[in-house]
Amino acid sequence: MDLLRELFACTPPSAESLAEWWQATAAARASASTTLDRALIGGTCADRLGFAFAAGYGEALRALVPDLDGITALCITEAKGNHPRAIETTLVPTGAGYELTGHKKWATVGSLASSLLVAAKLGDESGRPVLRMVRVAANAPGVRVVPMTTAFVPEIPHAEIELARVAVRHDDVLPGDGYTQYIKPFRTVEDLHVHAALLGYLIGVCRRHALAHEHVEHLLALAMSTRALAAVDRDAPSTHLALAGVLSLIAPVVAAIERVWPAGEERERWQRDRVLLGVAGAARAARRDKAWSVLDGSSDAV
Repeated sequence: MDLLRELFACTPPSAESLAEWWQATAAARASASTTLDRALIGGTCADRLGFAFAAGYGEALRALVPDLDGITALCITEAKGNHPRAIETTLVPTGAGYELTGHKKWATVGSLASSLLVAAKLGDESGRPVLRMVRVAANAPGVRVVPMTTAFVPEIPHAEIELARVAVRHDDVLPGDGYTQYIKPFRTVEDLHVHAALLGYLIGVCRRHALAHEHVEHLLALAMSTRALAAVDRDAPSTHLALAGVLSLIAPVVAAIERVWPAGEERERWQRDRVLLGVAGAARAARRDKAWSVLDGSSDAV
């Protein structure tokens, strides 16, 4: 597949809801062999930031759990936050498998998801919670999805998830530690895929509005950088620092495009939703600082 040709060829479908857009772009996104490339293509197939974000978010989850299908929501945050010690949702062994009980406060795309990835506590070990990631169907008995509203990106629905003794098979408890294998790396994986989708979206904007070629060149250079970073160790401090560098270079490119972006409905949606770009800025800064401390010898872990 010639990725650049795919990026230039995609035309956003006429869709007002995420469910419609997801179905209409499924074939185009599936044409790529990697999750990062699917995020890029999803971005160019979007006519708004919300759809591009959904493409990146979905592919980030697939990078962690490759056999996911359809729209999936990651369910971590609870009333006390998303730190491992804040997770009170429990996974209790039974004769046939497990029972899952708890309440998740903030699940992105939760009200549209067909499946949920739920962080749950399976007891304690040496005073620390033992976490597992559990896959459950959104319509499974005992699951209640409560839709939420947000002030921006209305195309991306959120929900609270209530879990009341949901039956879980052994095969639906994902392998590995829930924190180190899924929760901890997700921020890095999500940043790579969501920003790849953002770059793809802006490439589409430049092409649709016939903006100067230099904008597309800058976006392509950054997109190729995200592809390279997606192929290396996601936990390495050097990866985190290179990602911080890429993200810092995106801002001036976005500003240059905004100066020449013609007025219209798409521009208005962008102005409404661009606050999404600043979400999790504090977490990114902490990740960068931690990486520098490791490389400078003042810490031994990221």
